Amino acid sequence: MSKNSSARYDRGYFDRWYRDPKTRVKSGSAIGRKAALALSVAEYYLERPARTVLDVGCGEGNWLPALRSLRPKIRYTGVDASNYAVERFGKKRNIRLGSFATLEEIGLAEEYDLIVCSDTLFYLPLSELEQGIASLAHRAAGVAFLELYTEEDSLMGDFPKEDLQSAAFYHRLLKSRGFLSVGSHCYLGPDMAERVMQMEGQK
Repeated sequence: MSKNSSARYDRGYFDRWYRDPKTRVKSGSAIGRKAALALSVAEYYLERPARTVLDVGCGEGNWLPALRSLRPKIRYTGVDASNYAVERFGKKRNIRLGSFATLEEIGLAEEYDLIVCSDTLFYLPLSELEQGIASLAHRAAGVAFLELYTEEDSLMGDFPKEDLQSAAFYHRLLKSRGFLSVGSHCYLGPDMAERVMQMEGQK
């Protein structure tokens, strides 16, 4: 991500899309429902409480309070390319400066019980998306919550819709890295996918 792109995600950006009731695209309650869904799916397949979360493209780390309300001891790591978000919330919410293209360079753990990429993947150029998915695949010890929107979807917000791909393209990309869809933006990592019953996964 370029310096100008990083500067775009300043405080004004987050005020507009996440705090202002007139323009925000997600409320705290909506994030809470997403977090509860992703956590429950991860724990269903892990057969234990989730202990670690990697949130890539986390912004200000808004998933952290929602996750901690359900699992107070969960260990959260956020990654975002916004200098503003990292400077303001980095230490408090454990957010590192980075992008999908630099996941192998910022000292992440080898695996996580839950990986989150919410409201962020549609910003990426294809080369960076493919690079990031490859990096996440070998870290997905449980479930990855990957919000991938297609060119056919109706969306609101600040995003480059002309760069969106077809559902078939995304299915091929994820399958090539061993991810298995279990519905509602939830994908099992390669090792976990091998243990799924036939009618659970969407092949």
